[in-house]
Amino acid sequence: MIRKFLLPILAVLGIALAIYTVKASQKDLPPAPPVAPPPTSAFGAQIAGAGLIEAESENIAIGTDVPGTVVNIAVQIGDKVVKGQKLFDIDTRDLDAQMVAKRAAVEAAQARLEKLKLAPRPEEVPPAEAKVVEAQASLADRQAQLHRYTDVLAKSSGAISQDDYTKAKFAVDVAQATLAGAQANLQLVKSGTWKPDLLIAEADLASANADVKALQIELARRSVLAPIDGTVLQIKTHLGEYAPAGQMQTPLLMLGGTQHLNVRVDIDENDAWRLKPGAKAVASLRGNSGLKCDLSFVRVEPYVMPKRSLTGDSTERVDTRVLQVIYRIENAGFPLYVGQQMDVFIDAESSATTKPNS
Repeated sequence: MIRKFLLPILAVLGIALAIYTVKASQKDLPPAPPVAPPPTSAFGAQIAGAGLIEAESENIAIGTDVPGTVVNIAVQIGDKVVKGQKLFDIDTRDLDAQMVAKRAAVEAAQARLEKLKLAPRPEEVPPAEAKVVEAQASLADRQAQLHRYTDVLAKSSGAISQDDYTKAKFAVDVAQATLAGAQANLQLVKSGTWKPDLLIAEADLASANADVKALQIELARRSVLAPIDGTVLQIKTHLGEYAPAGQMQTPLLMLGGTQHLNVRVDIDENDAWRLKPGAKAVASLRGNSGLKCDLSFVRVEPYVMPKRSLTGDSTERVDTRVLQVIYRIENAGFPLYVGQQMDVFIDAESSATTKPNS
């Protein structure tokens, strides 16, 4: 009897529960309140755009011309630096070894030049003079012998042979040539270094100095210096790490002039024609629309480029192109940091009443 009525009752209860569950799931849930109120604009007609805070100088990605191991980091994140201040150093041990050899080459070239300038040595002149005296004495002896032979032949033609007389004449000629050579050598010693030799030595010294200077420039390239006055925004290298040369996706160090902050605003290409250069603008901090600040116009970058930072809106196209406008942030009154996003509104005439210039 219980089974006869219990099963139908349970079936009816199950159907009723299913109906209730379906109806309960179809109730409209109230929308969740926003985490922060959306930003608003006081302009009657405006152009809205997403802005990204950047340094006044733009964000400068610092790298190195020469790859190598980082051996010294001279700054910390947030440091204020001046133009020419050292940021970090690359290992220079290979160049230091080369510099020792280059400086030694300079000293050798300098010594050779000084030696040529001081020529002749005082000790070199007396031996050359002695050679001249010796040659003069030898010539006098040969001439005297020739005179004796000449006198003998004049008195008696058969006293000496013609061959001996000829040898005596040749001996005089040899003695004269020897004397001329000794005198020329003495003159050469007293004249000092030949000017072309000095010029060659000076050129060798200049070349050696140029090698040292080139190596000094190469050493200087191993020290990365600040290109402007600014603030160290980011450091992405560490002691002992290898720093590759060239442009990197993540720079070794980020620097920017932060005396003033700018905001780079992306304006959709569909609204670009409505923009008036110099128009007023206001910005509010992303996530807190109550924090607002005035903006002053800086410039328009007249190149419409693909949008890089998308907002996530389902209606937004990936191929959206934007015009970038730079504004300076004036008297914010609240902390701002490079890289933060802002909601920007620019005063503009309504697109319904304004026509683009023909």
